[in-house]
Amino acid sequence: MGEFRMPSMGADMEAATLVEWTVEPGDAVQRGDIIAEIETEKGNIDVEVFEDGVVDELLVEPGEKLPVGTVLARIRREKDDEEAPAEAVTSKTEGTEPAHAGDGESTAPRLPEKSPTVPPRRHVRASPLARRVAADLGVDLSKVTGSGPQGAIQRIDVERAAQALAPPEMPPEKEPPEEAPKEESPAEEAPTEEAPTTEAEAPYPERMRQAIAKAMARSNREIPHYFLETPISMQRALQWLESENEERSVKERLLPVVLLFRAVIRALDDVPALNGYWRNDRHEPQEAIHLGVAISLRQGGLVIPAIRNADQKSVDELMQALDDLITRARSGRLRSSELTEATITVTNLGDLGVETVHGMIYPPQVALVGFGKITERPWAEDGMLGVRPVVTATLAGDHRATDGRQGAKFLDAINEHLQRPDEL
Repeated sequence: MGEFRMPSMGADMEAATLVEWTVEPGDAVQRGDIIAEIETEKGNIDVEVFEDGVVDELLVEPGEKLPVGTVLARIRREKDDEEAPAEAVTSKTEGTEPAHAGDGESTAPRLPEKSPTVPPRRHVRASPLARRVAADLGVDLSKVTGSGPQGAIQRIDVERAAQALAPPEMPPEKEPPEEAPKEESPAEEAPTEEAPTTEAEAPYPERMRQAIAKAMARSNREIPHYFLETPISMQRALQWLESENEERSVKERLLPVVLLFRAVIRALDDVPALNGYWRNDRHEPQEAIHLGVAISLRQGGLVIPAIRNADQKSVDELMQALDDLITRARSGRLRSSELTEATITVTNLGDLGVETVHGMIYPPQVALVGFGKITERPWAEDGMLGVRPVVTATLAGDHRATDGRQGAKFLDAINEHLQRPDEL
């Protein structure tokens, strides 16, 4: 029997709230299927299952905040079903007691009692806060229409439903008649909204900042960083991009950032040690390249989901994957694998006017690449001085996994690949 546990969405995550199950007992699932939604400091995440099987039991109710590693459900696998008959025969044999002569009892073995049938539960998409308010106000969530993403029920929806339940002769702003029992006016029992007093109740942007602070504090404390930077001429890359985009529709046009990403991916072929993790006091290089992309959120903070198997994508596929990732990150629809499998992170702050980015490595990764704004600068090449579009590329490396020589080779490889944009 497989166990589905509360996943870790990063080194800074200690617990999360189960928001919703998207499956019920008896449902067949395959690896990669989304079976639950959880709420973390960095937003709501769709959680995938990592094995094929049938949902046997859901152990946790939505709304509970639980530590990483808590068993949330049990998944019955095919091999479990194959082993079941043999185990049943053994259990049946061992559980049969011979009848004594003259005791008048049947010698037939006793069959195990059937477990009572549990009616399938109807899952309602609602935020944990909405569930708490609904419980306080006595509102049935199954009868509430949600106004949040994908119809999710939010606090305001619950409060409106509670107001609709109030008798018209007893509006919330007036005191009910003395003979009316207080409990019959749920709208008047609504608790006054109070300022958050705990970390769990803090506003979302504040919780996001707390999560980022924890991760960066750990990075600064545990990782011996080294930092390198180099200017790179973007003239050839931008000329190629301009020529390429002339033949494309507006929706199909490529952005300069996708060439930077492709150059990083190609450079990792030259210096593979930078693609991987530092775990259990040892370096674990990874073959697959899952490119972590730092994405700022509209409500504040940032997330670093990954474009999985980025090395297998063309420039066009990479552009599409980036657009999709940004859209889902900002609408709170990321998958758990995208937040846990990044093998290296790239951050680009050029759109904000920053020319040089020195980032901190996100553990357990061993490298972070930064790109700034493309600016016009004096540039000498082949004895000639001119003005070129230039971007500054930086690298933060983990000295336990690589050294400055390897880091310098990596940045040089990025430069070389950007000078041959038609090969990216």
